[in-house]
Amino acid sequence: MSSESISTAPVPFDRLAGLKQNWKSDIVSGFILFLIALPLSLGIAMASGMPPMAGIIAAMVGGLLVSQISGSYVTINGPAAGLIVVIVSSVERLGGGSQGYHATLAAIVISGVLLFIMGLFKAGELGKFFPASVVHGMLASIGIVIMLKQFPIMLGTAPLSKEPIQLFLKMGETVTHANPEIAAIGVLSMLILVSLTFVKGGILRKIPAPIIVVLSACALGIFFHITTKHSYAFCGQSFDINPAKCLVQVPTNMVSAFTFPDFSAVKLNGFWLSVLSITLVQGIETVLSCAAVDKLDPYKRHANLSKDLSAVGLGSAISGMLGGLPMIAEIVRSTANVANGAKTRWSNFLHGLFIFSFVLLAASLINAIPLASLAALLVFTGYRLASPRVFKETHSIGWEQTLLFVTTIVVTLASDLLIGVAAGVAVKFLLHILRGVRINQLFKANVEVLDDGADTVIVKVADAAIFSNYLSIKKYLTGIAPDKKVIFDLSKATFIDHTVMEHLHDFAQDQVSGGGSVSFTGMELHQCVSPHPTSCRKQATAAR
Repeated sequence: MSSESISTAPVPFDRLAGLKQNWKSDIVSGFILFLIALPLSLGIAMASGMPPMAGIIAAMVGGLLVSQISGSYVTINGPAAGLIVVIVSSVERLGGGSQGYHATLAAIVISGVLLFIMGLFKAGELGKFFPASVVHGMLASIGIVIMLKQFPIMLGTAPLSKEPIQLFLKMGETVTHANPEIAAIGVLSMLILVSLTFVKGGILRKIPAPIIVVLSACALGIFFHITTKHSYAFCGQSFDINPAKCLVQVPTNMVSAFTFPDFSAVKLNGFWLSVLSITLVQGIETVLSCAAVDKLDPYKRHANLSKDLSAVGLGSAISGMLGGLPMIAEIVRSTANVANGAKTRWSNFLHGLFIFSFVLLAASLINAIPLASLAALLVFTGYRLASPRVFKETHSIGWEQTLLFVTTIVVTLASDLLIGVAAGVAVKFLLHILRGVRINQLFKANVEVLDDGADTVIVKVADAAIFSNYLSIKKYLTGIAPDKKVIFDLSKATFIDHTVMEHLHDFAQDQVSGGGSVSFTGMELHQCVSPHPTSCRKQATAAR
C-alpha cells in the first residue's frame, strides 16, 4: 500500500475491535519483533550486569501489559540499550553481584512508581525541557560506553577496567588477550551486521539481522564445540572454553527465573542516585521515542505522552518486582513495527506473547546462543548511537550545539551520566545568558495568542524563546485546532534557540497533516548561526 493510500485510509480501530480488524498484519509484525527483541533483550540484560532472564521479563511485561495501558498505538515497549549504563552503574554502586542486582531491582521498582505518578500529573511534556543536543549527547555517550564495555566480551576476554576511558586506553591489550574461537564468532557477527546495512533488497533484507547473527553464531559455536568445556592451542598459546562463560545461561524452568527486590537497599549509599538516574533516562527516552514514533505512524495518530509515561512506569515497577529490567518506549523496534505493517497496539502484545511462549517451551535453545554474538549486536547498537553521522548532523546545526553535545559526552565519560547531562544543561544556560537572555526570561516565555474565531490564529512571541521556557509556549499551542491557519509573529523575539525551533518545526508538520497551515513572520529580522532550518537565531538589531 502506498503512503498516499495509507494517509487517506480510515484510522484503524483500537482495543478488541482493532484486533478483529487487523490481526493478520499485527501478528506478522509481532512475530518479526519477537525475532528482533529476543536476542537484544538477552544482550541488554547481560550488559547491564543482570541475569539474561531480566531482559526477557521486561520484554514480556512490556508487550503483554504495557501495550494495553499505554497512550500510544504502534510503539514497542521493552528493555533498551540506553538504560544499560545506568543499570550497570547501579549494580556496581550498590554492591555488585547478587547484592547489587537485588538492590537495583528495588531502585527499578521505586523509579517505576515515580514515573507512574509523574504521568498521572501530566508530566509527559517535561521531556521537552531538556535541550535537544544535550539529549543527543547523553545517548551518544551511552553508545560509546556500550561499545567500550562490550568490545572485550565480543573478543572472549574479560574487560580490563570498569572505567570507559581506561577501557579505551586498554583496547590494544584487549585485542592481544582475545580468545581466538570466541573472537571469530564475535567478529563474524559484526561483519554480518555491517554487511547487512548494504543489502537493499532480497530475502536477506526480510530476515531480522539479529536472527541471522544469532543463527550464524550458533552454527560457528557448534563447529568450535563451545557447548563443551575444553582447551585448545593457537599460535603456541593455550586457550580455555567454558560454556558457562561463553553461552547464555537461562533457567529452563521459568518460575525459577523470577526473583524479588531487596528493599532494605534504600539505606545504602548511592541508592537514591540510582533511582534518580534510572528515572531520568527512562523518562526522557520514553517521551522522545513516543514523540518520534508519532511522526512514523502513517495514520498520524498522536500518543498521550503522560499516559505512556505512567504505563512504562507501572510496567517497570512490575518487571522489577519479578526480577526484570526497566523498560522504555523503544524507537528502533517501534520503527521496525511500523515498517512491517503493524496497525494497532496488538503487535506489541503479540511480540510479548511470542517471547513468553518461546521461553516457556524452548528455553534450552536460548542457552546455545554465544555471548560474543550478543556483544556484537550491542557494539553495533552503540555505534549507531554515537556514529560520526550523529556528530556531523549536530555540528551542521551550529557550533554551540557541538559544544553542548561534546560537553555532555566528555563529562559523562569522565564522571557520571547525571553529571554529564547537568553539565550540558548548565553550559546551555550560560550561553543563553552570555547572548543577552535575562534571568526572568529563562523559565517564562512572553507569548500572546490572537484568535479571530474563524480560521486564523496569530501567535506572538517576544523576548527570548528557549528550551527552558518552551513549556509556557507549548500550553498555548496545545489548544489550537489542527485545521487552523497559524501565523507565528517572531518580529519581537530577541533570541530563539535550536530546541524551540525544532519544536516549532514539529508543530508545523503536525498542523499541516491535520489540514491546517503554519507561516512565520519576522524571521527576516534574525541572524542564523548556520544554514540549518532549526539553528538558533538572534535578532539582528539585538546583536548590534
